[in-house]
Amino acid sequence: MKNLVGNWRWVGTYTYESPEFVTVQSGQDSNLNGDTAGDRVVLNSAGNPNKGSGVTALRNSAGQTVAYLANDPSARYIRAGLGVFPNAGRNTLPTRPIDNFDMSFAKKFTVREGQTLEFRGDFGNIFNHPQYTPGYVNSVRLNNNYVTTRTFLIPGNPDFAKWDQVFNSNARNVQFVLRYVF
Repeated sequence: MKNLVGNWRWVGTYTYESPEFVTVQSGQDSNLNGDTAGDRVVLNSAGNPNKGSGVTALRNSAGQTVAYLANDPSARYIRAGLGVFPNAGRNTLPTRPIDNFDMSFAKKFTVREGQTLEFRGDFGNIFNHPQYTPGYVNSVRLNNNYVTTRTFLIPGNPDFAKWDQVFNSNARNVQFVLRYVF
């Protein structure tokens, strides 16, 4: 009876992690110092914290750029045009937090004295709650999309701060285990 009814194990783990903050970039050498690193942006502190905007160059009668006009003045992050000194700091834009629940179920059977057989199911993100984060919820692997593609950090880009368009959802993963102990 103990083999059928007893020896069950259930383990749940809840994880909440504050969001990773990223640095919004202009995607060009705005300050004209000759380096290849993308410069930061102009920060409109009164703007909507979830919006970014590109700029339109304003030219004089000789065709020279004399200023830039934000395409969306209600945005917090404005792409810095060439010759502009950006004022935004590093790591000012939050991504989404991790809000995850994992579970593990196990059933152990006694085969003989000192020998057991265990069936186990491990469920990462058991409720399959979409979590669009730069990393992975249940792994320390590097998200290559985050490293190689950073257009989502450039204001005016269609993917700017749209985490569900850029990162994977960290869908549920399931692992079944059979373990024999002797």
